[in-house]
Amino acid sequence: MAAGQWNHNIHYHRLVLRSIPVGAERCLDVGCGDGLLARKLRRVVPHVTAIDRDGPIIETARRLDGPLGVEYLHGDFLRYDLEPQSFDFISCVAVLHHLDAVAGLERMRDLLKPGGTLVVIGCAAATTLADLPYEVCGAVLHRVKLLRHSRTQSAAPVLWPPTETYGGMRHVAKTVLPGSSFHRLALWRYSLVWTKPIGTIRKKAA
Repeated sequence: MAAGQWNHNIHYHRLVLRSIPVGAERCLDVGCGDGLLARKLRRVVPHVTAIDRDGPIIETARRLDGPLGVEYLHGDFLRYDLEPQSFDFISCVAVLHHLDAVAGLERMRDLLKPGGTLVVIGCAAATTLADLPYEVCGAVLHRVKLLRHSRTQSAAPVLWPPTETYGGMRHVAKTVLPGSSFHRLALWRYSLVWTKPIGTIRKKAA
């Protein structure tokens, strides 16, 4: 992570970066905020597109980009005119709970090339006793990290608490992205990783 920068989302950027497929040429970062992750992706992938519906935060991202050449788009990810099956890698960090989860995952699925990988670091609501160990672990890790880092506040809009539960998101992932890997993480997050099967055919419009 960038020196001196840490928060619950930045903590998991390394997980996202480790998931980039070998030889990936085109990447999409959904809900890019100020572009920190997009700029990290650009150092690995030749072409990175980053989209956010918040105008001021996109202007901030463009200002911070420097010579990296990330393509920043201002618009609604669910409706923006993007070419189907055109990305080798799609990342989405702490954004899916701002959207309809099914629609968001379906859109990412359709934009991903066969053989491409999607990584979601998401937020969900803890509602059961099974969630309690993760809540305790998150609280401890949060305090430990703050002993070593000052927490970086994001300028992007915040939506908390999430409306969907961890169990609900696991079910959505299994339904929309069969074969995906869903894991609970500390720091009040989950990871969802899916590789689109080779041979997937884009559906023709009726």
